[in-house]
Amino acid sequence: MKFINNINNVWRKKQRSSADENWSTYLFFAVLRMVLVFIPQLGYVHPDEHFQSVEIINGDHFQLEHVRTWEFNNTMPMRSMTLQFLLLRIPCSVLEVAAVYIKYYFSKDILCSYTYLVFPRLIYCILSYLNDWSLYKVCRLYGLKYEIRLLTMGSSWVMLVFGTHTFSNTIEMTLCSLLLYFVAECMITTNTLVYKKEFLEEKYDKASSIGERVKIWKLKNSLPSHNFNRLFIMASLCVAGVFNRPTFFLFGAPMVFFWLLRGMGSKAVTFVHFHLRMLLFCLSAIPTTVFFIICDSLYYRYLTAGEIHMMNVDINNFIFTPWNFIKYNLDSEKTAQHGLHPRYIHLLINMPLLYGVLGVIALATFGQLMIRFFRGEYQALPRVQSIVGLMSASVFVPLFFLSLINHQEPRFLIPLSFPIIILHAPKLMTGFCSQYPFRSEHSLLRWFYHNILCTKASSKQILRFWYIANILLTVFFGFIHQAGVFPLAQYFEQAVKMKPANQHLHLITSHMYSLPLTFINLPSSQQIHFNRQTGQRYKRLKDFYVYEYGNLDLGQLLGKLILITSHCEVKKETKKIDYRTFLAVPTSLSDDLNYALSQINATFFQYDLKRIFYPHLSTEAFPNAFARHPCKIDPPHWINENLEGTCFIEQDPALNFAYIMQQFSSFVHQFGLALYEFKLKRSNNVKLGKLGNNEKCYVQIK
Repeated sequence: MKFINNINNVWRKKQRSSADENWSTYLFFAVLRMVLVFIPQLGYVHPDEHFQSVEIINGDHFQLEHVRTWEFNNTMPMRSMTLQFLLLRIPCSVLEVAAVYIKYYFSKDILCSYTYLVFPRLIYCILSYLNDWSLYKVCRLYGLKYEIRLLTMGSSWVMLVFGTHTFSNTIEMTLCSLLLYFVAECMITTNTLVYKKEFLEEKYDKASSIGERVKIWKLKNSLPSHNFNRLFIMASLCVAGVFNRPTFFLFGAPMVFFWLLRGMGSKAVTFVHFHLRMLLFCLSAIPTTVFFIICDSLYYRYLTAGEIHMMNVDINNFIFTPWNFIKYNLDSEKTAQHGLHPRYIHLLINMPLLYGVLGVIALATFGQLMIRFFRGEYQALPRVQSIVGLMSASVFVPLFFLSLINHQEPRFLIPLSFPIIILHAPKLMTGFCSQYPFRSEHSLLRWFYHNILCTKASSKQILRFWYIANILLTVFFGFIHQAGVFPLAQYFEQAVKMKPANQHLHLITSHMYSLPLTFINLPSSQQIHFNRQTGQRYKRLKDFYVYEYGNLDLGQLLGKLILITSHCEVKKETKKIDYRTFLAVPTSLSDDLNYALSQINATFFQYDLKRIFYPHLSTEAFPNAFARHPCKIDPPHWINENLEGTCFIEQDPALNFAYIMQQFSSFVHQFGLALYEFKLKRSNNVKLGKLGNNEKCYVQIK
């Protein structure tokens, strides 16, 4: 007996040691998440992370030159700005006041591109910790191991990248996590109180004396109410989620259904309670809905203070942005402009991409549940009112409906993080299967179980694979993918400050994501500014222009460059406005750019490589392992005017160490964003070249 107790003590110590190690590792990743905000991550995951939040808020609040995308037009606005105003605009006011004092006392201007990038990310990062808090609370409520689940969430690249970037999906993930926590809390409260009530009713019926019945009756009446717990806060969360992204309805619907259904089947909860909960839930959502509608109507100027004061308000003064969003996305022709994807992308690509091995396990579990359902093995399915049933429905119901939409991106699924981690995170430690999972016996199935699925085989590698996959994805999306765009903006932030007043800058970009103009820190040319020293109001003249041409063919791109340069030359001659013209393309296109220049025989241009921003990878222009060294376009000293020249690094191909290292260097140098400056050579009657459709452009230069 003493020997068995010793074994149990050792086992408990081992479990405690493992839990402490997981907790310490989680704290490391939790701190790392905050550190990655300030480094900062230069990776640019998707244009929506800037143009649906930061670009609009920074432009409006700090009166900066910015791009207002079609989703924020006043004719048919599809994005609510209320939540963004509360999360970003109000803190920006505090930042602006702090910047005044810092500049006065320390002579340091903190309102720069770095601040415009990092400050909103800091707010979103702080918001992301609500996911961790919700996960911890649910685990404590249901007696689950929270250490490994927190470790899984903290080390996931979804939290390290998406949790620190300004996506509306990041807010959606947080709102889903909070809603799941409140539903789980209400479920366990209702189950506990219903059990106590039924237990006391049974005791009451069996009581032999009046005094005992009175005592039990008092105990039963002292039980707290549970039917409408968290009613208003849950309704408000749902309204905020729908206004943030109308797809929140798909995520929130199964959660709200479980909240309505809790306790059903017992004597204490009937269909009357179900319908009463539904009615009160809808009524509780009205105040928040009205608040969002009024705020959005004021922002988009459908409703003005003057109209309110004069009581001249009707239904046309209000805007309901979620309906505009839904109406737009119901038009297949419009959604096709953003890209069409097969229905299986979420299942086969996006789930494994976001959650790695946990995504595969979740899909395999869903397949297993479907097999049991169609076989009629209902006893093996999760109970409808259990935490497993809640989390399973919160994964597969939205996943099914989102798969029916023809435009599918991985970030649409990040609200699934919470339920997937709750259900499957322990498998990172325990492996896939603790027992043989197949109904039939077969040698191949038995080999597959013993070598891959069983605890002994899978637990050794699965956590290691999880770490490696998430580290690689964090590095790729956080520090490499389109990572040259923000440094490019910082470069022009300084260039604008240093240029002469009568000089305009023209930037042409291709094969890269859109450049957020607020990071260049230009005062808006559309708004009226106030000079506090002179007391005068003025409008700033526009002197920085960006021309974005997506994935335009380089030959056509150079045609655009020639056209822009000719227009600038005309303005220089007529209005005496000097100019500089720049071209930003990935370094992987260096050879193609050189070839395109030789094709149009652009001897009237001289161009210089101003800078290469490393690292930068455009999926629109993947590096070529067999390309020549980018110094071929740097450009070499031409022997004559027809672009003939050589680069001293170029060698005759030979399979030796020097050639291999040269090719490796060439490949590495393609992970950059090159910035070139193009200038016209000064000569009389310069022919700028053929632009297409037999159109030619000439500029007379004195």
